[in-house]
Amino acid sequence: MPDQYKKLDNPAWHALTETHARFALGNATLKRYDPGIVLFAGFNVEEKNATVQFDKVFNSGDSFFLFDYFPSLPHNYKIETVIQCQQMVCERPVQQAITEQLVQLQQKDREEMYTLVSTVFPGYYLPDTPLMGDYFGIFKKGKLVAMAGERLRMNGLTEISAVVTHPDHQGRKYAQQLISLLDDKNLQAGNIPFLHTGAENERAIGIYELLGYTKRRMIPVTKIKRMI
Repeated sequence: MPDQYKKLDNPAWHALTETHARFALGNATLKRYDPGIVLFAGFNVEEKNATVQFDKVFNSGDSFFLFDYFPSLPHNYKIETVIQCQQMVCERPVQQAITEQLVQLQQKDREEMYTLVSTVFPGYYLPDTPLMGDYFGIFKKGKLVAMAGERLRMNGLTEISAVVTHPDHQGRKYAQQLISLLDDKNLQAGNIPFLHTGAENERAIGIYELLGYTKRRMIPVTKIKRMI
């Protein structure tokens, strides 16, 4: 696999120091996204004392997510959850027949986007998450029923995320068509698509593999809270 895939071991850090630097809060060692956009943070793994910077970047009561492993936390932080994710990449997409109208979502769609994602995956998508990239959706009878978009972005790599279909509209290959569109868009621009899905979500993993994604590694995503 390309050397640039090493950046996926620390994806939030590389996004915040490259394509998404304009969203970064923090310092040269530890960075976080504006908390209205997404709760991801990352640190320079070359710095041995990165956690001493935590109180300079996070406020009391803040929650945030870190990818992969990290040094021992300061006493005033606690781990809330740890989710094991399968990280996958797509170099050679399997083309999908496009049978639906795939619409690029706009500012006017933000509330409906948030409602749809929060129905299925609460807590990982915020009202301003669409600032991170382009999002596309499928409407039925004027209602948004499926969507997918771009989240973490760095030089040469784009995360495909918020892949959601309303429960009443599943089984119609809406997600596959949206992912195929995003894969083509990014590969044509020279960016390799990648994504994260729950390690136990075998159905989703199987669908992604049918679309040309391959497993890269397991990566834990840890939700942490500053207590005081």
